[in-house]
Amino acid sequence: MKKIGIVALALCSTVYGQQLKSFATITGADKPADIISKAAMVVPSARQLRWQELELTAFFHFGINTFTNREWGDGKEDISLFNPTDMDADQWVKTVKDAGFKQVIITAKHHDGFCLWPSKYTQHSVKNTPWKEGKGDVVKEVSIACKKYGIGFGVYLSPWDRNAAFYGDTKEYNEYFINQLTELLTQYGKVDEVWFDGANGEGPNGKKPDYHFNDWYKLIRKLQPSAVIAVMGPDVRWVGTESGEGRLTEWSVVPADAQMQEAIASGSQKDLTFAPQGNMMANDLGSREKLMQAKGLVWYPAETDVSIRPGWFYHPAEDSLVKTPESLMNIYLSSVGRNSVLLLNIPPDTKGQLNKNDVENLLGFGKLRKKTFENNLAKGASVKGLTAKITTLLLDAKNTTSYAGSNTDTTTTLEFNLSGTKTFDILLLQENIRVGQRVEKFVLETWQNNDWKKITEGTTVGYKRIIQFPAVAAAKVRLRILASRLNPLIAEFGLYKSVE
Repeated sequence: MKKIGIVALALCSTVYGQQLKSFATITGADKPADIISKAAMVVPSARQLRWQELELTAFFHFGINTFTNREWGDGKEDISLFNPTDMDADQWVKTVKDAGFKQVIITAKHHDGFCLWPSKYTQHSVKNTPWKEGKGDVVKEVSIACKKYGIGFGVYLSPWDRNAAFYGDTKEYNEYFINQLTELLTQYGKVDEVWFDGANGEGPNGKKPDYHFNDWYKLIRKLQPSAVIAVMGPDVRWVGTESGEGRLTEWSVVPADAQMQEAIASGSQKDLTFAPQGNMMANDLGSREKLMQAKGLVWYPAETDVSIRPGWFYHPAEDSLVKTPESLMNIYLSSVGRNSVLLLNIPPDTKGQLNKNDVENLLGFGKLRKKTFENNLAKGASVKGLTAKITTLLLDAKNTTSYAGSNTDTTTTLEFNLSGTKTFDILLLQENIRVGQRVEKFVLETWQNNDWKKITEGTTVGYKRIIQFPAVAAAKVRLRILASRLNPLIAEFGLYKSVE
């Protein structure tokens, strides 16, 4: 008989006698089996785990572009145009909170260099606008609203500043950037995420500065040690598109440069003096083939971003083009449902509020998602060969507990006898990523006409995998894990029916 185990962990440091870290070193003595075992034991840091469990983060693109009706400003705009008539950050945050979002990120400064806070290092700021007679601070208002509604607060600071006269001078510009970053990290309480992109154009001198990313990272770790740094950062990577669609196979454990082992302090990814190995936007990032070529491994999960509108800033012409609740639900399934976090942009308008169309569709998405996943049709099922206590671990809506098969098996079969015939069209799986990501291939089958019939299949699971398929009615279903890195640790199994 196979030995069945239970894994019920918080943030413990060991499992099966091995140390859990957010990185692993690969040496010349490691055999293929050793490399796979090490990959299976790489886990998220505390900040990465918190970020992954958010699932939904809102982006607020707001700034001078909102008032010039542009997507990218050139830094030469007349900032006296910035004058929201009824600015209400409370409305922004309450709306996304009601829709189920758990964190927001504000564009404190976009490529045009216009600052939504009264920075003392530039004149290109809200302090020189008619809004509140130059006494306003958008960043402050958003941070206060986040505290009020109990959700995370993050900032986006564009590395590219098209207004700074010294942009292009590496030394001077990096000092300027550090100063502005320090303002954002010290004046608004706790910051949960700092978001950078890699935008880098020419300055007035015709040159592009080198960004001192490592200095920026060290400053963030010093001033806001619990903040996740994304997506040009050590904690979170960009999925590679702005479509809202993630990879069908998404590994959070990816190869890293050989220097990474000594650079990462105590598994906290404190100092990033390494670069991930290879193209982080390629279709295959963490397969066995890629791991065999690696010199090190690191937990580096994906964030999937998309806007609720065609553009990222508010444009009146797009009021009728807001994504519907159904469209947003499909994006959720193809982002969060593919082991990613969804960063959804909802741009405030010239009044300083979220447009009614955006609000209506966003709240509709929240209701649709809640109704879809409020009733796990597998709840109350029995599992062949498992006790009721162990079965509960698969159906308790907690990703902190797991079912684990034999320590030596890399496959497992879970046969569920449902409490009567159920009609469903969604499969939800979760691994307990506190002890790693392992599942490589699985299949879901139903018992039909005295035989097992394949309904759907997939590869990676990770934090969460959701697959939709044509509705099927069955009283008995079977999940088969066909391949795994070490023994699979399944935290959750769910069957759901889409809302018509």
